[in-house]
Amino acid sequence: MSGRDRILIPHKCQNPMTRRLLWAATVIGGSFAGGMVTSALFDTHGVVHARPDSPLPPPPAAATVVERDHAGSPAPDRFEQVIQQIAPAVVSVDAVKPATTPSPTGKSKPTEESGSGVIVRLDAARGYYAVTNNHVVGGARPGEITVNLADGRIIQPDRVWTDPESDIAVLRLPAENLPFAELGDSDRTRRGQWVLAFGSPFGLNQTVTHGIISARDRGQISLGTTIRIKEFLQTDAAINPGSSGGPLADMSGAVIGINTAIASNNGNNSGVSFSIPANLVKRVARELLEKGAVSRGYLGLQLAPTIEPAAALRLGLSRSWGALVEGVHPDGPAAAGGLQKGDVILKLDAVEIRDENHLINLISALPPNQKIRVSVWRDRQDRVLNVVVGDWAVVAVRSR
Repeated sequence: MSGRDRILIPHKCQNPMTRRLLWAATVIGGSFAGGMVTSALFDTHGVVHARPDSPLPPPPAAATVVERDHAGSPAPDRFEQVIQQIAPAVVSVDAVKPATTPSPTGKSKPTEESGSGVIVRLDAARGYYAVTNNHVVGGARPGEITVNLADGRIIQPDRVWTDPESDIAVLRLPAENLPFAELGDSDRTRRGQWVLAFGSPFGLNQTVTHGIISARDRGQISLGTTIRIKEFLQTDAAINPGSSGGPLADMSGAVIGINTAIASNNGNNSGVSFSIPANLVKRVARELLEKGAVSRGYLGLQLAPTIEPAAALRLGLSRSWGALVEGVHPDGPAAAGGLQKGDVILKLDAVEIRDENHLINLISALPPNQKIRVSVWRDRQDRVLNVVVGDWAVVAVRSR
């Protein structure tokens, strides 16, 4: 299998005929009580696999000083302290979803899925919530979801909010005095910093693995047709089937990400894992709870994934940053603002654009009707255009 054929595995395959022996971050069906490895390896329901678009108790209020040993890694007891802080809030999540395809006998069977999650306080007045992935619980009703706590308690959520475009789900837990973790500031993460990943791989609850942040803002990966918002933290901490939705924590004991997918040639963990950054989780969760849906901006552009160096030179650019416009929707905000096919978007207000995914994430975070200044490169000259951001929800409804 070539480098271009690496498989990114967020969850189960939509094609039931897929027979690759792939491991996912979500366990699909099967019991792990007697034959854990067999049920994971030979689950022929498969996984949704996508390819890289290009080769591939609460924490203390004050910042904690992290001791390090001679090799530069955190002192061993610091790992233990973070685990003691986070582990009580880590949960396993089971969901029963309606069947989407008939079985060979013609009868539809519900799909059982298992993943992980973490209990947080999104607002002190609103109680306790478990954050997990949409691909773990999406499509399941509250009564078909169980949240299993580290202390053995089992809770069914009374409300479920999901956002397929970011792969985030929020479950309201009708209980008191639950352990919870703090969502940290993922914008402060740095490559090379140590992290711990928590989850229930292969049904093994309360598993912890360690690694470092390998990259930030990773977006040139494909995770299926519904997931549009991609600004992942990449880590080499081991994430395996059943880990989807579990927390990624830094050495201060804050949750900086929600584990979502792995990249692999064969389905085994290969040290390339992806987590949704905590700041995106906080923004999406806040809007889901306040409005029931997430507002996202929209321009109406078709963009090239990247600008190759040779193409940048032909366009007269000194570097291959920016988003190349390959098409403009005639009725969209971009067309109304004067953008054209062939333009290279260099800045959004004062922010330099790295690539297509960077622009999509920035626009999506803007409220509809906001005015922005878009700097473009056209005919080897800089131009500045004024654009009013559109409403993605209107477009999504129209396209259904």
